[in-house]
Amino acid sequence: MMRTRALAGVGLAALLAAGGAHAQTSGGNEVEEIVVTAQKRAENLQDVPIAITALTGETLRNQRVGNLLGLTGLSPGLQIKTDDNAANPRIFIRGVGVNDFNPSTASAVGIYVDGVYVASPLAQLASFYDLQQVEVLRGPQGTLYGRNTTGGAINVTTKKPTKTFQADASLDYGTLNAVNFQGGVGGPVPVLGDSLSFRLSGVYDKDDGYTLNRLTGNKGNDANRWGLRAALRYQPDDKLTADLTVSLNQSRGGSILAYNRPLVAQTAAASGAFDPSLGYAMCKPAYYTSGQCTNVLGYANASGDLYQGDYQFEGKDILKLFGTSATISYDLGPMTLVSVTGYQRAARDDAEETDASPYPLITARYIAREETTSQELRLQSNGKTGLRWLAGLYFANDYLNNNSTYDVLRAARNPTPANPTGVDLANSIGLFGWPLHQSSKSYAAFGQADYDLTERLTLTAGLRYSVDEKDFHYVSEAEGGAIPIFAFDQSKTFRSVSGRLGVQYKLTDDANIYASYNRGYKSGGFFSGQTTEPSDLGPYQDEKVNAYEVGAKSEFFDKRLRANVSAFYYDYKDLQVYTVIQRGALSVQYFTNASAAKIYGADAEIQATPAEGLDLSLGVSLLSAEYKDFVSVGTDYSGNTLPSAPKTSVNGAAHYEHPLPIGAFVGQVDFTYRTKVYFDTANTERLSDPVRTFVNAQFGWRLEDGKYEMGVWGKNIFDETNIVDITPIPGLGFDVFSVGAPRTYGVYLRAKY
Repeated sequence: MMRTRALAGVGLAALLAAGGAHAQTSGGNEVEEIVVTAQKRAENLQDVPIAITALTGETLRNQRVGNLLGLTGLSPGLQIKTDDNAANPRIFIRGVGVNDFNPSTASAVGIYVDGVYVASPLAQLASFYDLQQVEVLRGPQGTLYGRNTTGGAINVTTKKPTKTFQADASLDYGTLNAVNFQGGVGGPVPVLGDSLSFRLSGVYDKDDGYTLNRLTGNKGNDANRWGLRAALRYQPDDKLTADLTVSLNQSRGGSILAYNRPLVAQTAAASGAFDPSLGYAMCKPAYYTSGQCTNVLGYANASGDLYQGDYQFEGKDILKLFGTSATISYDLGPMTLVSVTGYQRAARDDAEETDASPYPLITARYIAREETTSQELRLQSNGKTGLRWLAGLYFANDYLNNNSTYDVLRAARNPTPANPTGVDLANSIGLFGWPLHQSSKSYAAFGQADYDLTERLTLTAGLRYSVDEKDFHYVSEAEGGAIPIFAFDQSKTFRSVSGRLGVQYKLTDDANIYASYNRGYKSGGFFSGQTTEPSDLGPYQDEKVNAYEVGAKSEFFDKRLRANVSAFYYDYKDLQVYTVIQRGALSVQYFTNASAAKIYGADAEIQATPAEGLDLSLGVSLLSAEYKDFVSVGTDYSGNTLPSAPKTSVNGAAHYEHPLPIGAFVGQVDFTYRTKVYFDTANTERLSDPVRTFVNAQFGWRLEDGKYEMGVWGKNIFDETNIVDITPIPGLGFDVFSVGAPRTYGVYLRAKY
């Protein structure tokens, strides 16, 4: 039924585009024209036959999007979550994503900053500041972007140096004693005339945290991060442009403090079904906070307040990032040669209070370092000619070093003369480590061409051949290496072909329809989580998708209304899936390939300027995402909904500006809405979250033609419960909730020159 509605919606949009685009009115504001680089060249958003959301730097600032996590819900079908305060976002577009938080597992959504692929999940939560635009590309992008884009891609573009002096700054202060300062300054370097220009920018973000440790009275889940970026642009003539960027980012805030939900029933009244694999009766939902349910060490959290807990220690999540990139383009006349070079380094040390309890049940120390070097060379045609083409080569070298540990059941150690440490590996009592090294080399050759058969009809064809070579060394050990468990060494090469076929028909100057087929892939690899079983490490296979999409893009009423819609159908093979399974009494991580998944749905984005100073936007996603023929470790997941795949999600905003006797009023109200989501593959009811709606607002006073602005702001103003993720650890008798901030509000001041 949903598939029928989706196709009917696109068909209706196409008919409206064909007939209604001529029903023009005169006067009034136009919806702002948006230029995107989704196809590696600057194009009008309406001319690109891809479902794209483009968010300007001003939009991101007004909605206080501080990093990638803040984008969740702002594009149809986009959901982002994390169980960490500084790293490892898990990104889902149209239900496509990966639940794994381990560092060697790449996202199914590629992240690009100024054209450079951000390979490491350690680096993907860097602060957003001084941005020009963020583009969210929905659907596989394998031809031009390559591996690990089966879900889509997110392009982040920073502000570039200009030949005129520019400066801006903003300061926010709010609840939680939160301070956010960011700014940038740039212009020409006088020594070299106007051929060399610069831009310096930075951000400082700090707050006291929103989770109370009842044992100490301290607050956790606090932010303490900063970032600096320096950019140079050399442009001696109209042929050569060279951009160099260097950035530093650091986060030293608290490690995540989660909410503990006990699962072990201690009374008959609280007892649900007995689970023989766990050895206890599961707590009934009505008794979670009754004091009659505990974890395996007897801790009962009798509070339902998600922002409080009894934490044995308060760790730090320390992350240090360094990145540099160079983009050089040279105009050869009919074509342009482009070189994009990138280097990234990420280092993380996170001491995590995993069990969220006063007893030493399980704690984690995540230590990882990753370095990536990449190079892309492209030759592409210039201008709006009848044949527009692009060809390129890509290389990347990535090195990951991980030395993480879990300290499990320390409180249950029972030292004896024969066993002075009290370690008991058979009962999972010990300090378990998994030092690993992985080196990866990626090669690709790609090309795409758009050919105008007529003035209205355009055909597109693209192809990419990719090779990924991975060398993996893994050691499973206990007690700092004193007790070896096993060692694993293996290398594997993954080869894949991806491509695109498309057709676009221009109905009028303001409306077009398109259809496309995309073949995408996500590279196979090795599992990098903790395990005592060598077979868990893989290798797992490439994830492959055949994606079919139809859409329409149109503008009406003298460009005062824009409506872009699309419908899609994905056929997945070997979908990469992360689950938590029971192995005896233990809850262990497990990564495998599902046989298949079917995903279909529709999304729409509408923008309008119905009156002077009023801008409205609305995004809608309808989605069906299910596993097919997926049986793993004796459990049949067929027919289950994919994690973080709500059937309906909606986002919208209203922005209004009105002149006053002195200055102008500026205000905005925006919201995101989604239906129920599951956080696990098994669709366990207790690991789900119901319908949620989040509303934000900002109201201000703008002075001197926009040079200054001051006002008030609020996020999650109705204080909606903000559950980001729920992680099950039933083997130790509890679940942990990762929660986002509650309602916050404050004041702001901005200036620009």
